[in-house]
Amino acid sequence: MLALSPVQPQPRVPFVAAAPAGSLEPCRIYGSVYLERDPRRRGFCFGAVYEEPEEAFADVLVFTENNKLFADKAGLWYLTEARDFADYVLFVSENRSLADFSMHFTKVRSFAGCRKN
Repeated sequence: MLALSPVQPQPRVPFVAAAPAGSLEPCRIYGSVYLERDPRRRGFCFGAVYEEPEEAFADVLVFTENNKLFADKAGLWYLTEARDFADYVLFVSENRSLADFSMHFTKVRSFAGCRKN
């Protein structure tokens, strides 16, 4: 059959936008991150995050790295200025109940990481 018709038509598959499968695991997020604050672009983000003012209630403690190469563990993020160069694009929600997880920025690198429940 292939010799008679070398060009097969492509099967029709509906376009489905990529979405994270299952629940979002904040402990697996590291590297370059872009924080989106425009609510119109929320649908294009990997997940939603709430910036917790208190360290005690945050799911992830984040230390901001100055170099992308050093952001190689959970809680170590390099914040990018452009969303196109980010490994993860996260929407910063003003409402805690609409966020997938909460985070708090820390000034000490050794404190950065995921909270174990």
